[in-house]
Amino acid sequence: MTASSGESFVDSKNALSGLAPLEAVLFDIDGTVCDSDPIHYAAFREMLQEIGFNGGVPITEDYYIENIAGKHNDDAARLLFPDDFERGIKFTDEKEALFRRLVGDKLKPVSGLDKVRKWVEDRGLKRAAVTNAPKPNAELMISILGLSDFFQAVILGSECEHAKPHPEPYLKGLEAIKASKEHTFIFEDSVSGIKAGVAAGMPVIGLTTGNPEHILLEAKPTLIIKNYDDPKLWAALEELDKKSGTSSATSGA
Repeated sequence: MTASSGESFVDSKNALSGLAPLEAVLFDIDGTVCDSDPIHYAAFREMLQEIGFNGGVPITEDYYIENIAGKHNDDAARLLFPDDFERGIKFTDEKEALFRRLVGDKLKPVSGLDKVRKWVEDRGLKRAAVTNAPKPNAELMISILGLSDFFQAVILGSECEHAKPHPEPYLKGLEAIKASKEHTFIFEDSVSGIKAGVAAGMPVIGLTTGNPEHILLEAKPTLIIKNYDDPKLWAALEELDKKSGTSSATSGA
């Protein structure tokens, strides 16, 4: 079941009920657990302008969303430097170093993250982070957000043969925590990530933290939410609890 493109969603309350009993939840990092896209955009914009990319005209946020956001750095390097991949890799490495310098006091969790974290922990669900971010970025963001003890595994696109939008990272995430795709769903914020999750055979909840709804819909998410406080999410989780028949016993309600 995928989200509709109108104002409402096709039976969004029951979007996840087919997963009962739920075993696991997989999370992307950038833009999904933290609002990091504005920091990435600022770093790319600054460094690309410095080297005279696009005639020295700063890239727009629309260009960033459509061409760079959510992609693995290898793909971004090929896009930005089609004739010099090595230069592209060096550039993206330097951009990530700038991102890490900027991120310290600017990184904030997506609204409602603590609430969904508690929901996952109260039910004893397995959980993993699956990201295209470089390892130093992933570790830094997880640490700043206080999620080091929350995630039972962290899967990096760079350690897979294929990064997102290929399904391999999400399939490796399932393998790492010993969960089945029939009883797992994913939180994602990019077209690349949603495509990876859908291709891996799991429902994906798309967050519009960094990408507008009409762009995310191209990747066929099961549900689209604004953030973790969105009533559509909690209606779907409540229905999933009912189907699982375990909410009162495991949540202390």
